[in-house]
Parts: sequence; C-alpha cells; structure tokens
Amino acid sequence: MTDSPTGVDRDPDPRPLREDPPAESLRTRLWRRGFNLLPAYRGTGARVDHIAADWRYVRIRVPFNWRTRNAVGTTFGGSLYGAIDPVHMTMLRRALGDGFTVWDKSAAIEFLEPGRDTLYAEFEFTDDDIETLRKELGPGESTDRRYLVSLVDDGGTVHAACEKTLYVRRDE
Repeated sequence: MTDSPTGVDRDPDPRPLREDPPAESLRTRLWRRGFNLLPAYRGTGARVDHIAADWRYVRIRVPFNWRTRNAVGTTFGGSLYGAIDPVHMTMLRRALGDGFTVWDKSAAIEFLEPGRDTLYAEFEFTDDDIETLRKELGPGESTDRRYLVSLVDDGGTVHAACEKTLYVRRDE
C-alpha cells in the first residue's frame, strides 16, 4: 500500500486469527466487559473479544448487522475506525504501567474491500516492543511509534488497514 493518499505505507497483515490467544485474567475479563459497556465504544457496534492478562494482545470484532451497516449495505467506515481507535493506546498504557504517558497522535485508515461479514482485528505487542520503550526513554524523553492493524474477515481478506501513531513519554 505504498503511496496511498491516506498515508498508510505498509502492507496490511492478512494473517488468520490466532486460535490460541494468550490467557485472560479475571482483571482483564472485567476490563473487557467494562470496555464493551462504555457508551462511546458500544456505539461503534464493535466488541472487545479478548484481552490477554498482560495487555499485550487484544482481539476485537465488528459484526455486520443493523448497527454497523451503512446506506449502501456494507460496514460503516466509522464503525471500523471507532472499533480500533482506542485499542493501541489503551494496551500500551497498561503494558508500560505507571511512569509513562501514552497518547494517540495521528491515524490513517484505508478501506480496501467493502465489508459484508463480521470483521476482526488483532493487536499485539511483543516483550521486545515494551522493553525497547522502557530502555530507550529516559526521564522526560518522548518518541512516536507507528503501528499497523488490519480488519479481516474469517477468510483472511483484509477489508481495511489503519496506521496509528502514538506519542510515548517517560514521566520525570
């Protein structure tokens, strides 16, 4: 997807959904339920399906139904973006813990195929991602990080790709 007008400059990830996601904890199951009840997120029509105990893996689902369907009979782009918007920031804040500030800085989304089925997105940070940020940033220092997430159907077809830029700062 190079030279796209939205600025998404990496190829979307067509990997199938993980069959063995990392285990949830009681705490992350409660967070998941709370997230799904939050009016701003609930209004997208999406649902958080899974949050790993260490917050380094999250899976969301955007069902194709009357709440997410647009006037031309495909999944509403606002539902797609709204479903993925808060996830990277929330994950990184939880994974890094106290002592770090994390904010969304920018986003670019590219709609590749009309959605007419339930779509999924998986978000994942590796231990190396987290440790690199911890080691790289001294007190008061900041950096921007770019992350790509794809919305895919059960068959692995990529329907949308979103690149998020997060601002990360180690507090003093």
